[in-house]
Amino acid sequence: MDPRLQPVLIDQSGVPGGQVAVDVQHRVLRNTYWLLALSMLPTIAGAWTGMQFNFVKLFVAAPVMTPLLMFAVMIGALFAVTALRNSAWGVPALFAFTFIAGLMLAPILSVAAGFRNGGQLVALAGGMTAAIFFGMATLATVSKRDFSFLGKFLFVGLMLLIVASLANLFFQVPAVTLTVSAIAVLIFSAYLLYDVSSIVRGGETNYISATLKLFLDIYNIFISLLNLLLAFSGQRD
Repeated sequence: MDPRLQPVLIDQSGVPGGQVAVDVQHRVLRNTYWLLALSMLPTIAGAWTGMQFNFVKLFVAAPVMTPLLMFAVMIGALFAVTALRNSAWGVPALFAFTFIAGLMLAPILSVAAGFRNGGQLVALAGGMTAAIFFGMATLATVSKRDFSFLGKFLFVGLMLLIVASLANLFFQVPAVTLTVSAIAVLIFSAYLLYDVSSIVRGGETNYISATLKLFLDIYNIFISLLNLLLAFSGQRD
């Protein structure tokens, strides 16, 4: 394993407690960003695999059951990463989860491929997601404000968002889909601010857990933005 991703072990002898805490926070943040960047590789590999093996056929054949089954698989992988976060298997489990998440991108990427400007919209969604990430991360790091008060509101919003998304699998109402996507961008952008702030302020000291949270924020922002861009700016052949 890359030594930059090793758990934080600091000799505290002769070092002021406050400085130790700051060093730990900086190292967790640095390791999280490194691991987050590396986690994008399995995600890209998963998306490529899903496209090559025409994974979208499963969603067409069973438009309700396939998303539900994949959602269950992702939840299982999510619990596996959480359970292994303090072991040597934590990083492989995280990469396995991001690969599965990449597979889940295949349907929307296949839809984008059917638009004349689909590639441009995918790139634009990626660029906008990166801009949101850097903006929120910078705000959380520079301001050093405590954004923990957002936690309860964001959790309630997330639960409502999940319920609405699952319900819309059965009803397939385009207006609801777009509304959910727009709200998701706002909620997960705020979650980025909340999660980075938690790392900066020492509330999250495990870089695997921290990476998982940031990955989920970025992943959902990207999908939601791409969905909105395809709906409003997609140019069919």
